[in-house]
Order: sequence, then C-alpha cells, then structure tokens
Amino acid sequence: GQEPVAPAELEALRAEVNAQAEKVKAAKAAAAGDKENKDLAKASKNGVKALLALKESLAKMEAKARVVGGIQRKEDGSIDYSKDFFGKPSYLTVSGQLNGEYYACGLSNIYTFGPTFRAENSHTTRHLAEFWMIEPEMAFCTLEDDMRCAEDYVRFCCRHLLDTCMPDLAFMAKMVDPTCIERLEQVASTPFVRLSYTDAVSKLEEAVGNGKKFEYPVSWGIDLASEHERYLTEEIFKQPVIVYNYPKDIKAFYMKLNDDGKTVAAMDVLVPGVGELIGGSQREDDLELLEKRIVEIGQDLAAYSSYLDMRRYGNVPHSGFGLGFERLILFATGIDNIRDIIPFPRWPGNCSH
Repeated sequence: GQEPVAPAELEALRAEVNAQAEKVKAAKAAAAGDKENKDLAKASKNGVKALLALKESLAKMEAKARVVGGIQRKEDGSIDYSKDFFGKPSYLTVSGQLNGEYYACGLSNIYTFGPTFRAENSHTTRHLAEFWMIEPEMAFCTLEDDMRCAEDYVRFCCRHLLDTCMPDLAFMAKMVDPTCIERLEQVASTPFVRLSYTDAVSKLEEAVGNGKKFEYPVSWGIDLASEHERYLTEEIFKQPVIVYNYPKDIKAFYMKLNDDGKTVAAMDVLVPGVGELIGGSQREDDLELLEKRIVEIGQDLAAYSSYLDMRRYGNVPHSGFGLGFERLILFATGIDNIRDIIPFPRWPGNCSH
C-alpha cells in the first residue's frame, strides 16, 4: 500500500500554498497599478499558475491523507464510494442462499458450495470467521421435506465415509478419537430425533429443575447455545436431533412464518460433539409478509427488490439448508478444534496467510 502522509508534510504544503497566495495577491496589485508593464503582468500570470499547481498538489495530498486502512474517505470522514471498486457498498456473503433461491425457482433443485463469512465475535472451538458451506435449495419443498433431505444427507455422508474411507477413519480412531467409527455407524443407521423448539426448551428446563447448571439461562425465546444443543444430543437423546419451529425473533427474515404468528418454519440439525451442524428453513413465499419482516428488522426494501420480485411475479414453495463443511469433518473425526480442520483458519483478531 501507499505510504501514509505525515501531518508535518501536509502542514508544510498548506503553508506553501498560503505563502504563494500572498505573492499572487501582491503581484496582481502591482500589475493593476502599472498596466503598461508587461513584466509585472507576466509575473502575476506565472504566480497564479504556480498557485494552481500547488493547490492541485495539496488536494492530492489531502485526499491521500484521507485514505484510512486502504479506504478513501471524504472530508467529513465518510467513505468515498466514487473511488470504490464497485462504486457502492458491497459485502462478503454470509451465505449463498439468496442467490440459490433464484436458481432453484428456475431449475428446481440446486446446491452451492463455497466460502462464507461471519462477523460473529466468537472464539470457541466450533467457530470460524470464514468457512465453507454446502447449501442445497429445493423448489416445491416444505419444511418436512427439508428436514428429511438434511437427515438423509448427513446419514449418506456418514455411510460414504464408512464404505470408502475406513483406513483414514482407523487412523483417526487410533490417533484422535477412539469412538469416531462407532459414532458414524450409529448416525448412519439410526433415524434422527425430531422435536419442536418449544419441546426442546421444555426438556432443558426440566434438566435445570433436576439440578443441571448451564452457563446461559434457558427460557422460551432464547437462541440455543452450543451447550444446550450438545446437552440435547449427548445427554438426553444420545444421537442427532432436529429441532424445528423456532421463534421468529431469533431467526432470519426470509423464513416462512407459521400460522401461530410467533414461530417460523426453521430447523437445525444438532449432532453430538459439535452442536449445530445444519441450519435450514422453508422460505417465505408470501410477498406481503416478507416485505413486513424486512421492514421490521430495519432493512431497506430497495436493497431486496430483485429478491422480492421472485414473490411478486410468481413463486413456488421452496426450502433449503446450509451445512458447514468443516463442522462435518469435525463431527466425523472427533478433532477438538475446528481451526485444525481448515488449511487457513481465520477468526476474530486473526487473518493470516
């Protein structure tokens, strides 16, 4: 990147501009007092030319001084998007889902697989700021279909590993987690437990009543923490669990509102050792409800105009989910820290390589 402008250097150039302005003022006065003197007129003209050149240099230096962290700023400190690569605000994606919906509504069943980014300030062994996600999106698909697809996919992955990667699994069982093969066999052969969010909270509250202590309190309306998710899968059911119908206030705007007006058709697949492996939902296909939700969360409808057009000009029920690839490997191998799964881990405070 370019070298920053030293404040002393900027002040010196401003002083030079002011001094030249005074010279021009004096030269113009002299030329006006003796209009027949061509040398005075020429000196005045050259002085103006030199002043303009200095002002141009000052403007460039001031603009350079307003580059903060590689981003050009205006005089008021706001970002100058006229100098931006895209000419407007643009962001790293947290998901390929919204784009996937376009494809699904045109092609029926699709998936994306790519890097996604999260700005969550989390330093746990289960979180990364950048990770890869597998995201199917399916037309004519309800929440029930979505849950079945997610379960089938996880079980298929487990069976595939057992059938084709046994030497690697044997190595992981020897060096990392002796129970990894047994865990994969159980998941591959056992249907997942399904229960509503409300029932899940009741189970956790019952555990608290029996003396279990959680770091984060349990009540209806909370976003389940990893400790809650793992307690459900590791202590209560001892197998993967699909929790569905979450409170709308803790889920994204695009999830289909249920008839009770309080919950949305969302689901999470929870697995032992990890917690949430998959998050998904049926998407809201009612234009009026979707617009209302966007406004409720304080977003600009114009930013979602193309997304809303899919509902405005014809739509079909559709659903999808996202599976964190690194969490799948974490679950399969029993490795303790997700930062050991991805080649170049990035988390809050760390962006090396």
